[in-house]
Amino acid sequence: MIHEENGIFPAVCPLDCPDTCGLLLHKENGKIVKVTGNPDHPITQGAICNKVRNMAERVYHPERVLYPMKRIGAKGEGKFERITWDEAIAEIAGRFQELTREHGPESILPYNFYGNMGILSVEGMDRRFFNRLGASKLQRAICTAAGSAGWEYTMGFGGGTSPEETLKAKLIIVWGGNIVSTNMHQVALIEKARKQGAKLVVIDVHRNRTGQRADWFIPLYPGTDSALALGMMHVLFARGLVNEEFLERYTLGHEELREHVKTYTPLHVSAITGVPAEDIEALAIMYAETSPAYIHMGNGLQHHDNGGMAIRTISCLPALTGQWLVPGGGAFKSNGAYANMNSDALERPDLRSDAQVRTINMNRIGEALLTLDPPIRSLFVYCSNPAVVAPDTGKVEQGLRREDLFTVVHDLFLTDTAKYADIVLPATSSFENTDLYVSYWHHYVQLQEPVIPVQGESKSNVEVFRLLAAAMGFGEEAFQETEEEMIRQALNYPDNPYLEGISLEGLQENRAMKLNMAHQQRYLDALTTPSGKIELYSARMADAGLPPLPTYIPLYEGYDGVNRPGEGSPYPLMFVSPPNHSFLNSTFGNVEKLTTLEKSPLLQIHPQDAAARGIEDGDDVIVWNDRGSYQIKANITDKMLPGTVVSQGLWWGRDGQRRRANALTPDRLADMGGGAVFFSTVVDVKRQ
Repeated sequence: MIHEENGIFPAVCPLDCPDTCGLLLHKENGKIVKVTGNPDHPITQGAICNKVRNMAERVYHPERVLYPMKRIGAKGEGKFERITWDEAIAEIAGRFQELTREHGPESILPYNFYGNMGILSVEGMDRRFFNRLGASKLQRAICTAAGSAGWEYTMGFGGGTSPEETLKAKLIIVWGGNIVSTNMHQVALIEKARKQGAKLVVIDVHRNRTGQRADWFIPLYPGTDSALALGMMHVLFARGLVNEEFLERYTLGHEELREHVKTYTPLHVSAITGVPAEDIEALAIMYAETSPAYIHMGNGLQHHDNGGMAIRTISCLPALTGQWLVPGGGAFKSNGAYANMNSDALERPDLRSDAQVRTINMNRIGEALLTLDPPIRSLFVYCSNPAVVAPDTGKVEQGLRREDLFTVVHDLFLTDTAKYADIVLPATSSFENTDLYVSYWHHYVQLQEPVIPVQGESKSNVEVFRLLAAAMGFGEEAFQETEEEMIRQALNYPDNPYLEGISLEGLQENRAMKLNMAHQQRYLDALTTPSGKIELYSARMADAGLPPLPTYIPLYEGYDGVNRPGEGSPYPLMFVSPPNHSFLNSTFGNVEKLTTLEKSPLLQIHPQDAAARGIEDGDDVIVWNDRGSYQIKANITDKMLPGTVVSQGLWWGRDGQRRRANALTPDRLADMGGGAVFFSTVVDVKRQ
C-alpha cells in the first residue's frame, strides 16, 4: 500500500475511542486526500465521526514536527533548533547514562497514555526499553482505573454485554456518558433498537447531545450516581421486583444488600441526587418490568472521589433483576478484557533487574515533579500531552519548568507539553506504521500496515526505543525484533481463549478478525471474583478499608442535594469538564476545521447562578479556585441543575490565553484504582 500512488486502502482509526473504526484512505499521487469509513467493517460499517473525517488535515498539518529539535530558548517559550537523529539519540542516551550513574535509573520516568491506541506504540518496545533501563514505573490511571476496579470487585472479569446484543434491548439506560460524541456506533445500534420499540433513558449531570436524544433525561447532582442506584435497589427489593432465583444461584451477599438498602428510600435519595422521588420509583419499576434491559456506563461518572463505588454500585443492578441471563440485557463498562494480549511477551518485565522500583501515578505527575524525593530528573513523554490533560496543570507546568529536569517529547506537534522539552522528536502518524488494534467496546482485532511513506524524518515509537536501546548498549534480542514478530508474540496467549484463531496472517488477509466469543456463553460460570459469583458483598473491599456493600459516600470536594455549600463558601459551584464533540482529549485541538466548529471554550452556567453573579450570555468570565483560573465565555442554559457549571473540551493554549480546564481540577486520587477525580471540583465564576 505504501508504494502505490493512487487507490483506496484499508486502515484503522488509532484514537482513544471505543469504536476503533475501520477506515478507507483515498490516495492520489501518494497523498491521502480523503478519509472515509470502511463499509466492510462488521461493526462500524462505513460510518465515521467528523473528527476522523478530517484526519488527513492532521497528518499533513503545516505545524507538524518533521525533524528532531533541541531547545534554545527558555522552557515553555517554544524555541528550538533543528538537529539530526544521531545527535538527538546520542544526547538522550548520554543523559540517561549520566543520570543512571549519578542518581540511579529511577530518576528517569516515562509518561505516556493512549494518544495512539496501537498496542506496539504504547505497550511494546517502549515498555521493554524502560524495563531494561530500570526506570521508575508509571501507573497509567488517568482514564478508567477507578471504574475498572469497581467493576472488578463486583464482576471479576472485565467484560460485559456485546454491542450486537444491544439491538435486542427494550430499555437502554445510558448512565454518565455522552456517547453521541464518544461512541457513535453504539448510538446507531440504540437507534435501531428504538425503531423496534426500545426506550432510551439518559442519566447525567448535563443534558448533552446524548441527553437531548433521550425518551427520558434524568439530571442529577455530580457524584451522586451511586445514591440513585441504591434508591433503585430499595424499590426493587421493597416491591418484590428482584429475581430471587438468579440472586441465589449467581450472587454473593444479596441478603446483606437487601437489608442495607432499606435506608435508601426514594425520599432520602431524592434529597441527595436532586431526582424527584416519584422518578426514582418509576425508573426502578421500568427497569424491573422491561426486558431486555441494558445499562451502558459512561466514562464520566467514575471521575469522582467516589467514582469506583459508582461503577461498583450500578454494576449490581443487572444481578438484582437477572438481566445477565437475557440476550440484550446486562451492562457494559468496558469489553477490553476480551482482547487481552500476552503483555509479558510484549513488555518483557523480565528485563527489569529490580522489580521493587517505585511506581508513580500519572494523575499526580505535577506533585511528583515538584516534591518527589529522590526527584525525577528526566521525563520522556509520548502519546500524551500532560500540560493540558493531566489534573492540576499549574503544578504540571511548574514541574516542567524545572531547569534540572531533562525532558524529551516524542509527538507529531509542538504541543503545550513539547514547548517545555529539551529534545523534541518527530513522531509518525498511525498511517505510517505497522500496528495492532483492539477495541474496548466491540470484539474485532485489526491490523494497520503503512499506507503512506514516513513524513519528513518522523519515526515510530518502536523505532525510537529500538534506537535508544542500541545507543544504551542493550544487546538483548528483544530490541531487535520486528513489528511482525511482536504482533505474533502478543497474539500467542493461550491464557485468553477469546484470542483463539486470531493470527498475523489472518489479519493480513482480512484486516479485521472477530474474537472467539463462544466462550462468552459461560460468562456467569467463569467469573473471576474470589467466590466465582457476582459479589454484591465483597470481603476484598472490606480488607481494603472500603465498604463491602454498595454505599453512597459524599464527595471529598463537591456538593449534593443535602450537603450544600455554606453561606460565604468561596467556591459554591461544581465544575465538570467533559469532552466536546470535535476533539478527543487534546487531539485535534490544533486542527482549524474542528476548532472552527467548536468556536471557543464555553462555560455553561444555569440562569439562577448567572443572575446571582450579574453574568449575561456571551460575557467573558473567569472560573477559578485555589488551584488556578480559566478564561472562558459564558453560555447561560438550564441543561444542568443549579449549582453545576460545565465546560466541554480540552483546548490548547493560544495567543496567551489561559484555556486549560485542568488548571482547576485536583490531583487527588479516587476511592479505587488510583483513578482521576477531574469532576470532583469546586469553583466560582465572575465577569472578567
